[in-house]
Amino acid sequence: MTNTPLLQAMLPLLDDLTRELPDNERFQRLLAALLELVPCDAIALLRLEQDHLVPLAVSGLSADALGRRFKVDEHPRLAALLEQRGATRFAADCELPDPYDGLVECRHGRLEVHDCLGCPLFINERPWGLLTLDSLDPSRFGQIALDNLETVARLAAATVQAGERMNSLSRRLENEAHLTESYRLAAGQRQPAQIIGQSAVTQRLLGEIALVAGSDLTVLIGGETGVGKELVAQALHRQSPRAERPLISLNCAALPETLVESELFGHVRGAFSGAVSERAGKFEIANGSTLFLDEVGELPLPVQAKLLRVLQSGHLQRVGSDREHQVDVRILAASNRDLAEEVRAGRFRADLYHRLSVYPLHVPPLRERGRDILLLAGNFLEQNRPRLRLRGLRLSREAQAALLDYDWPGNVRELEHLIGRAALKALSRHPERPRILSIAVEDLDLPASSSAVQAELPVERSAKQPGLRQACEHFQRQLIGAALERHQGNWTAAARELELDRANLSRLAARLGLK
Repeated sequence: MTNTPLLQAMLPLLDDLTRELPDNERFQRLLAALLELVPCDAIALLRLEQDHLVPLAVSGLSADALGRRFKVDEHPRLAALLEQRGATRFAADCELPDPYDGLVECRHGRLEVHDCLGCPLFINERPWGLLTLDSLDPSRFGQIALDNLETVARLAAATVQAGERMNSLSRRLENEAHLTESYRLAAGQRQPAQIIGQSAVTQRLLGEIALVAGSDLTVLIGGETGVGKELVAQALHRQSPRAERPLISLNCAALPETLVESELFGHVRGAFSGAVSERAGKFEIANGSTLFLDEVGELPLPVQAKLLRVLQSGHLQRVGSDREHQVDVRILAASNRDLAEEVRAGRFRADLYHRLSVYPLHVPPLRERGRDILLLAGNFLEQNRPRLRLRGLRLSREAQAALLDYDWPGNVRELEHLIGRAALKALSRHPERPRILSIAVEDLDLPASSSAVQAELPVERSAKQPGLRQACEHFQRQLIGAALERHQGNWTAAARELELDRANLSRLAARLGLK
């Protein structure tokens, strides 16, 4: 006998297999179809990346959930799901902690999930990720939900695979595990950090990285302090043909002027006081790989001239030696200074600037990345949760709004440190160490923004009122932002709620600076 609701839910997914869709829209449509079959409070699609599960699409979870990285061995329920071939339901009295405790959107004060089930997704007989469903009702799921989830999971795997093929990601996915593992072992890192974000400026940056990574062009990475220039360099290297060798880095601002030349080019015994043996420099160590020169604008002018020679010819001489060494090194450089202005001021060589900026890459400041702030905050919350031995760590709605309203002069690094301090401050208010810790707006200790101060002022006391157009645009930003938050960044769903055409909403958001 035909299961009519199941068939009706699957038909749009079957149509999507042959359509070219953005990944986020494809995945959100998948979750919407599953919600039709198995109504619940929260649903998520997660991809397995080494020892972490990365959320690709969520519904009903806190806005920061997409930025979290769930380490499998720290979340026994997720580990248990990955070990099964079919759907698994966890009873309401299951003692295993739920990774979504405190993250499910709840208007009734209950933060802990009561009924959950999940199913692994397999592609080419290998585990690819998970579908998870959660409910605050302890009796929501039953055998029908399990059966339906297993059926949809097979179609979900086909949906994911179709999307990857259409986006030419299949080859990259096959090689990713090998290349990343080689990089991890060589660099001594457990897992390379990722660039997290779904904003238009972040996606544009990721597109430029993918474009230039496969070449040997020299890239000059610019941006304010704390925006993540080193992460961009790591991403460029990981996606390059040189990825099997380690990325070699040198912070040019962290060395005394007398040692910079030796660090770059090496030295021979007796070249200077303290040179008791020969030593290879970063260029020789990076031969065949990539050399990242951070804060390159801090190099002394005499060293700049020698660096230019190496970039032009590929030949270098160790300090104190007449012998030349040939090297094959790709250069990535970064600076928080405006090097063009430094050239005009005579503090940086023009010829070296032009040699370094073959492909300039600008990393946007955090204040221009919109709701990426919440995704990054979620990532830092998940990093701090096991350190503080907490079952759940979350942001209150007021805290989320405060993060979005702040200007972030210190960028991502400031956000990372702020989340760590706020978690400790929130914990200090709860000596009993709660199972789920909520960070309140006062824990963030952020200075009041100008817009927040203005909103608190009575109309008659405000020294200068905004014009009608400014007030309308401010209200539109708040309305659109709230709709996007309710729909986890899904623009189609937000447009439907606001009774706007999707394209019109996109144009309006771009005009208002929300995209």
